[in-house]
Amino acid sequence: MKNIAIFGAGGFGREVKTIIDKINNENPNTYNFLGFYDDGFEKGTIINGCPILGGIDELNNENNPLSLVISIGDPKIKLKIINSIQNPNIDFPTIIHPNASISNDFVEIGEGSIICEGTIITCNIKIGKFVILNLMCTVGHDTIIDDYCAFMPSVNISGEVHIHNAVYVGTGAKIINLLEIGENTIIGAGAVVSKSIPANCTAVGIPAKPIKFHN
Repeated sequence: MKNIAIFGAGGFGREVKTIIDKINNENPNTYNFLGFYDDGFEKGTIINGCPILGGIDELNNENNPLSLVISIGDPKIKLKIINSIQNPNIDFPTIIHPNASISNDFVEIGEGSIICEGTIITCNIKIGKFVILNLMCTVGHDTIIDDYCAFMPSVNISGEVHIHNAVYVGTGAKIINLLEIGENTIIGAGAVVSKSIPANCTAVGIPAKPIKFHN
């Protein structure tokens, strides 16, 4: 049994705790859940019956092996947190809900990624590190998703799409096949991406179009 904790005690962190519970229900004694880490809460605070164990400083001083799930949706904040953790005792497991549907046909999922309930991942798909696929997402064949991306519930990604690093896609967005989305881009909720979208922008609407560019 591995000791495991979650960084991020907000809503998504609490949802990830339910995934860990479900994994343990299906395969007893997989994880021993210790609690949450979050710099926004006082150490010792109880969240949904589980303690706040500290923040980044406590993680970097942890002397025992610990599996840590980074439950932060914003790619930039997530990357900052990951870069702040400098402790060889910590590993980052890939967390997959037992009711996600993932084929065995050439699917790669990187460390630290979270795959939520109802998500469907078909074949010949490469998903990078620290990617979030929230509830009921779909990922079609021959798609590449690079590191640190986050997809909110019910995002549909068609086949042969390439999504670059640190892209955030809002709830219910749809991405048509054979497209590319540049790094650090935000796709608004409900958008329909029917043409490739450049890097470092926010795109919204049907069809999705960039409305502003950012660093």
